Amino acid sequence: MIDKIKELIEKEDKKNPLTDEELAKLLNIKREQITVLRNEEGILDSRERRGPILIKHLKEILLNNPGISDRELTRQIKKRGFKISRYTVKQYRNEIEDKTKKEIINISQPKSDKKTNLEYKGPENTALYNKTEPERDAFSNIIGSTGSLKPLIQQAKAAVLYPPFGLHTLILGNTGVGKSDLAEAMYQFAKQAGTIDADAPFVIFNCADYADNPQLLLAQLFGYVKGAFTGADTDKEGLVEKANGGILFLDEVHRLPPEGQEILFYIMDKGKFRRLGETGEARKVNLMIIAATTENPESTLLQTFRRRIPMIIELPPLSARPLSERFEMITYFFRKEAGRTGMSIKVSQEALKALLQYECPGNIGQLMSDIQVACARGFLNHMINQTKVMDIKIEDLPYHTRKGLLKIQNRTEEVENIVKGSLIVHPDNKPIDVLPKEDLYTLPSEIYQHIEQRYAELQSKGMSCDIINYILGTELESRFKKIMKQVESNARPLEKKDLVKIVGIEVADVVEKMLKIAERKLGVSGDSLYYCLAIHLSTTLERVKHGKTILNPQLQKVKREYFHEYKVAKEMVGLAEEKLNIKLPEDEIGFVAMYLRTLTEKEETREEGRIGIVVISHGHVANGMAEVANRLLGVVHAKSVEMSLDESPEMALDRAIEVVKSCDEGKGVLLLVDMGSLVTFGEIITERTGIRTRIISRTDTVMVIEAVRRAILPGVTLDELADTLEENPKYLTRLSNNRPEKGKKPKAILTICITGEGSAIKVKEYIENLIPGLEDIEIIPIGVLTENIGDLISAIGEKKDLLAVVGTINPDYDNVPFISIEEIMKGSGIAGLKEIISGRKKRLDPRDAHGPKCHLKKMFYPEIVLMQQKGFSKEQVIHHLGELLIKYGYVREGFVQQVFEREKDGITFIGNGIAVPHAEPSYVLKPCIAFANLAEPVDWDGYPVNLVFMPALLPACKPVFQDLYNIIRSPDSLKALKEATNFEQLMDALKE
Repeated sequence: MIDKIKELIEKEDKKNPLTDEELAKLLNIKREQITVLRNEEGILDSRERRGPILIKHLKEILLNNPGISDRELTRQIKKRGFKISRYTVKQYRNEIEDKTKKEIINISQPKSDKKTNLEYKGPENTALYNKTEPERDAFSNIIGSTGSLKPLIQQAKAAVLYPPFGLHTLILGNTGVGKSDLAEAMYQFAKQAGTIDADAPFVIFNCADYADNPQLLLAQLFGYVKGAFTGADTDKEGLVEKANGGILFLDEVHRLPPEGQEILFYIMDKGKFRRLGETGEARKVNLMIIAATTENPESTLLQTFRRRIPMIIELPPLSARPLSERFEMITYFFRKEAGRTGMSIKVSQEALKALLQYECPGNIGQLMSDIQVACARGFLNHMINQTKVMDIKIEDLPYHTRKGLLKIQNRTEEVENIVKGSLIVHPDNKPIDVLPKEDLYTLPSEIYQHIEQRYAELQSKGMSCDIINYILGTELESRFKKIMKQVESNARPLEKKDLVKIVGIEVADVVEKMLKIAERKLGVSGDSLYYCLAIHLSTTLERVKHGKTILNPQLQKVKREYFHEYKVAKEMVGLAEEKLNIKLPEDEIGFVAMYLRTLTEKEETREEGRIGIVVISHGHVANGMAEVANRLLGVVHAKSVEMSLDESPEMALDRAIEVVKSCDEGKGVLLLVDMGSLVTFGEIITERTGIRTRIISRTDTVMVIEAVRRAILPGVTLDELADTLEENPKYLTRLSNNRPEKGKKPKAILTICITGEGSAIKVKEYIENLIPGLEDIEIIPIGVLTENIGDLISAIGEKKDLLAVVGTINPDYDNVPFISIEEIMKGSGIAGLKEIISGRKKRLDPRDAHGPKCHLKKMFYPEIVLMQQKGFSKEQVIHHLGELLIKYGYVREGFVQQVFEREKDGITFIGNGIAVPHAEPSYVLKPCIAFANLAEPVDWDGYPVNLVFMPALLPACKPVFQDLYNIIRSPDSLKALKEATNFEQLMDALKE
């Protein structure tokens, strides 16, 4: 056959060579066979064979008329005998012109031996690059650059090209999404575009490498002078200087300490910096900074630093990328492994489907790693069995990857369109789709294996038989439809004689007779049903002979809902039993009925939609609850929206609306929210979208699981689901025996933070993580200086049975036990809290160790007060006040760093131009309050501030906060504070 192919290619029109499809028609065989044989012989495809002669003619035309339009160029090339589209002509023209530009650049620019990539190891580990595409610019090789990533690539290009030296850029995204690769592409593009020199440096620095040693981190980045610190024996250049004239890439920039961010801010603002310990004139640098982080920049980076980075690019996770792009990445990785091993690799259809669909939290990096693991196993099998090709089958994939086949499929049709057979890649990077004969005929036989594996998996999670049967049944129906569709779409299925070789003549004859019954009783027939039933029956006979169980989870549903198909299937199976002299179980009748159902089901019939589930929370909680529920139930149904503690409700609402739209299947959406303004979302979303919603508040993980479990059951309505969860929550009786008796007040724990609710919410989340099963105890976060603490706790105490208070100050309320944050962090506080909750301990020991009672006027000292200061930034105010507290022995070392850490947790602006930055009481040596009265307001996370109180107080200092609350809420006292110009006037203002 290969000789015939060569003969036809030898005689073909060189300007219009024969495609594999045309060769297949001439030889009356399948296109896939042509592709396999051609690649085995190293014969180029039609495009590659035509390429050189076409390029020659195009160059001739372009040389005489370089400004010719694409339309006219296409007309002239067709006139020369080429049958070609204008699109293809344009592609070749771009390649020719790009190559010409590069040749001109190489000729005009002298060679340089200067090392350009300082600290850089190259993009060898990237999953984004598709090396087989022709290079146009640095981004053209990134998979998705013309697809899902196109808007982001345009952002990156704009950042590089912006005059005079580009825009500083922050790249956001989860681990493994390709942040480093995008930064490298931006560097290469900058060189191509001429915004930096061809030998300009690209310096990489991972801030996490020195995160435990901030001084060393800053020394590496900015350099130092001799004597700057112990061990600094000589002057040393930092990476900022090494990157001068080029690009500095800071990976994991959230690990950079605040003082480092301040220096970078100054570099971006003024183009100047000093080495550590340097006091002379500032050094000048000209560089573009690209930073990357996996964290939320709003909570991990200083606002001044963020504001100096005008371009923010957020790369999507792998799960949000189109499956077609994921398939390109998979193909690229296997090409890469083929090149490394020097072997051809064949990847089975089922393995490809698993790789396309499995949950991959590590994104592209994890996808690459999992494929390498599979190839390592495949290579071992090759060495043992001495095969010509390295086979990668489903069992070679890591276990978590294989589960991509075992979950309910939501994108079956899309996957089928992408994966049409096995994949073969060769060391020369030429991929081939092989004839899917073996996959076509082995797929039905895997149904039993699928059932056994899936049943065991779901059973191990403690699910009831009803739930398992429902989940498995849904999967099976989808699988049967997929099998039939695959056979029908196979253009030239094997003839009966080929099928007989697989199933045997006896089975083939019996199936023919069975189909006559189906045609007579139901009017269904066709090759697809013949092939599928033949393979299925052959597999069933093998299982019966070997004593293996045949289980059909859909049997009862089939008998109940597919009455006619079941009746006909029963007659067909009876015939098979008679002819083959064997007894088959009733479950087998159910399988045959399901095959029949795929043909009798009307085209317009649609699967009933399910109730959407959306979990919404403050902080990073919702995603975890939704993920746990989805994993336990083996579905991907619950969606999540997380509202950061400094995000406005309006922004969170907009995101929630989009999520609700995406998960609505026509039966409405249940919103599970934790508290606060989120409870109002349902009514607003329904009004804006027309999608019916119900809200359940006080949500926890077990409630989410229960909601998802019920939502995927057939026939349930939105109201039934919501009413069940509200009125009779089964999850509560399973986890707690402490439900409040009628007439008794519900139990509650207060979490308290000095400045506001934001940090108190974090304490609440911490307790919930450490003590599971608090569903019947409400944890209420409150802020001290945003409310009258005594009145607020009294109001809560009237309605709640307060078990304990956890926080930074002791409100000393009605003998309610107080536990400090330090005790919680050390573990002793958690133990005590558990005893209180269980009722074994009514009150904790007295907190005398926290120090004497304090009063506001005694907390201020002249040496830690700054009056009418000018020219400070927020960071400088914090740093200066903190250093004064350390210098005069009021707090321990580390206090300032802890204040900056607290600033990441939540806003410390409390209104009326006042901010209260603070740290943990564990750093306090002597209670006091540092104070700054600023002549000019500073920007404090978007708010103007001119009065800064920095409390260094012990938990027993409740009176101080009560007095301070009264002062800052009094217009007269506040006016006196702002007008004070010395310490005596400050004291007078406090007396008022």
